[in-house]
Amino acid sequence: MSLERYVLVTGAGRGIGRAIALALASAGHALLAHYHRSAEEARRLQEEVVSGGGRMELVGFDLANREEVAARLEACLEEYGPPWGVVCNAGICADNAFPALSAEDWDSVLRTNLDGFYNLLHPLVLPMCRVRRGRILALTSVAGITGNRGQVNYSASKAGIIGAAKALAVELASRSITVNCIAPGVIDTEMIRDAPLDKILPAIPLGRIGRPEEVAALAVFLLSEEAGYITRQVISVNGGMV
Repeated sequence: MSLERYVLVTGAGRGIGRAIALALASAGHALLAHYHRSAEEARRLQEEVVSGGGRMELVGFDLANREEVAARLEACLEEYGPPWGVVCNAGICADNAFPALSAEDWDSVLRTNLDGFYNLLHPLVLPMCRVRRGRILALTSVAGITGNRGQVNYSASKAGIIGAAKALAVELASRSITVNCIAPGVIDTEMIRDAPLDKILPAIPLGRIGRPEEVAALAVFLLSEEAGYITRQVISVNGGMV
């Protein structure tokens, strides 16, 4: 299957990643959808996209495993060429109060979320530079801007992504590659299944949690030709949270 001018979306099987993949497919983009533990969900997503006339291929790897990521992406580059866009969406959390936060939970979150940024983009950036065009979009979080109680590891990883994306945007600007971040607030996904919404909602001026599709709409725009003069930005989708 041809994936000319495709977008790679990590963590596409569910949540915000799934919504972004579906919105991009509706906008006419070919997709390379990444999964790790959600293979079945990714296959269902592919069936939905293809049945609607879209183009999608799947690729599986663990973002925390640098060698595995590099090998998979090398094969993808050989088969499909460099992507038009990359959406760094996949991430994990392991919440706990800092005194009770284990070294394993610190390491796993930082390795997947922050090291994953490097592991994913490092093999792709030079091929994208050679064709001198493209879009990179990183999904960070309100936690990376304000910090969240019980999420020192997650907040650190997401704040690190913001810093890395801003620096990368400067490096890649001369190659007409934009790099931006979306910082979602409280979005209706599995990640907030056990969250105390009764305590969270009063902090959201709009008085409700967000929908994945509301994040996806912004992602589609930032990956478009029309967004070519927007780079090095962090745009919040959070209902007005400060």
